Amino acid sequence: MSEQGKRLFVCSCDGTMPLDARGLGRACGRELHVHRQLCRGEIANVADAARDGADLLICCTQESPLFDETVADAGPDGTVSYVNIREHAGWSGEAAKATPKIAALIAAAAIEAPPARTLSFTSAGRTLVYGVDDDAVAAAAQLAGRLDVTLILIPPGDAVPPRVTGFPVFRGRIDAASGRLGAFAVTVDGLAAADPSSRAGLAYGDGAKGVEMTFDIVVDLSGGAALIGADEKRDGYLRADPASPAAVQKALFDASDMVGEFEKPIYVAYDEALCAHSRSRVTGCTRCLDLCPVSAIAPDGDHVAIDQEICAGCGACASVCPTGAASYALPATEPLYRRLRTMLRTYRDAGGDGPVVLFHDTREGEALIAMAARFGRGLPANVLPVALNEVTQLSFDIVAAALAYGAARVVAMAPVQARDRLDGVAGQIAIAATLMEGLGYGAGRAELIVEADPDALCDALYALDPAPSVPPSGFLPMGGRRSLTGLSLQHLYEHAPAPAETLPLALGAPFGAVVVDTEGCTLCLACVGACPTGALGDNPDAPMLTFTEQACVQCGLCRATCPEKVIALEPRFNFAAGARQAVTLKQEEPHLCVSCGKPFGTKSAIERVVEKLAGHSMFAGDAGAIERLRMCEECRVLAQFTDRQQMAAGSRRVTRTTEDYISGAAGDDEADDAPRSRGNGKDGLH
Repeated sequence: MSEQGKRLFVCSCDGTMPLDARGLGRACGRELHVHRQLCRGEIANVADAARDGADLLICCTQESPLFDETVADAGPDGTVSYVNIREHAGWSGEAAKATPKIAALIAAAAIEAPPARTLSFTSAGRTLVYGVDDDAVAAAAQLAGRLDVTLILIPPGDAVPPRVTGFPVFRGRIDAASGRLGAFAVTVDGLAAADPSSRAGLAYGDGAKGVEMTFDIVVDLSGGAALIGADEKRDGYLRADPASPAAVQKALFDASDMVGEFEKPIYVAYDEALCAHSRSRVTGCTRCLDLCPVSAIAPDGDHVAIDQEICAGCGACASVCPTGAASYALPATEPLYRRLRTMLRTYRDAGGDGPVVLFHDTREGEALIAMAARFGRGLPANVLPVALNEVTQLSFDIVAAALAYGAARVVAMAPVQARDRLDGVAGQIAIAATLMEGLGYGAGRAELIVEADPDALCDALYALDPAPSVPPSGFLPMGGRRSLTGLSLQHLYEHAPAPAETLPLALGAPFGAVVVDTEGCTLCLACVGACPTGALGDNPDAPMLTFTEQACVQCGLCRATCPEKVIALEPRFNFAAGARQAVTLKQEEPHLCVSCGKPFGTKSAIERVVEKLAGHSMFAGDAGAIERLRMCEECRVLAQFTDRQQMAAGSRRVTRTTEDYISGAAGDDEADDAPRSRGNGKDGLH
């Protein structure tokens, strides 16, 4: 059969899954044949479909390498994708009731996400081994045959000298480290080379301070704190407990494979035009900067810059970004919305009830679900797993969309290893839970669990109380994050058991109002110029400050920019229609120039300036100077040069020229101005 143009293959895995072929066929809208040994005795069916050039969707992930090989051998034209219905649904204590769930998983898997863009890294194998004693020397020697190794021993650097010096040995302590695979930089204090004449133990020469060195790979066997933040997510940085031989050997094995050219996904798409970090060197939103575990984000003028080479893909920045400037690209938001919409609609149409969307990551989360299916009860029939690259990428708009599309609950399952990086996603889940409870849907509609025990996971999921679903919305995922969030929340509000127009939210939420002390506001409109979303506006024809609440992201730029410090933030969500319209916060009559009558500024602003400057020494006793403050810019300049100036020294003498004397134009004035001789009392000589 076909599923959105794909040839679908369903297998009961040798009868270990009680699949209802007829019911599943009805749910998928087609006649369906369920295979029993698709990966063995019936694999020819896959080869035949591949030869026809069909695109395949196979309901098995365990044998995907075999199917890939079969399809490649049969013909290069078709594509193949996979969906796991065994661990996610068929191996479960409620497998007999899982037909709607299996149909939903198949429908969602048929929606493909475009591949993420990639970066290329090159590693020549220049490797730093950083450790303490003979164990570090042995590790360096093990790698020396494959990689270009440098060994730095932490002081005192006691070790037996190697019989043959196959790599440089130094003593020193790393003060700082940064970079990624192919481009690590370390700063070493007290770097001293080992003396080749060392006999019973390594001896060293004089140490140098602040030596900078570069490497492609760093193997950290120091046993101390990590040299780099979020070290488990930094490609090329391998840290192992020196007391665990197995961990050391794994690190060395991984290091030996890190030579050549590698591709890394660009996890986050970033549009700096939407960033609300700063305006005119005034800082506003710092949510992504506060959460990035690897310091891949840094301020860059009015916005931030993301170093995609260092970015480890946790997605915390995309989760909390209030404007959508940072969005996760693996998968992108649009196909994730479509998968949720299709999955929940198919589940409902197939007769499913009370769906719980379980977001999990593709590594620890997927492994935990598989363990629960193999050794425990498996997932309940109403729990629909949705894989994300990282649970920490989950944002409020995705949670709200799942609820609006008909999920009764949303559960985000985070691995224990990420416990110290969950502040962002926990805040997003908390916003959804607060709004759902405030609208009367009850508590627990959105929650975050951190679990590593498959039995405990099953216990938590089976213990969820049944909750009625919201009548599903069918809106298409078109538009930006804010508009999609608005569609989801408006739908949830319209069907709420106890709708409330305004619900308070926790500090830091990306929704809310600005509260302006209108008595202190001078309508300087500095806040309007700083607002990155246009939530604050003005009127070009009159002094006015307006506010559109739905556009406010609570970045705080208006508050930080206001010279009078009369703006405060109020995190909340306003469901009223008025929140989508501009409302006037303050309006005044313009001040009229006392000379020409031209409107400029506001009365309150001008009078406040006059009040503050009236007592200043430059204006004291000068009524004309005070009056000029009430003039427009043109009249002020004219008055400045026509009024009598206090520092003036009188009228300047008129310059006389030779022509003036010859023509007599100098007149009596010149005679009057000419100096007179004292004389000697005589009439003169003849």
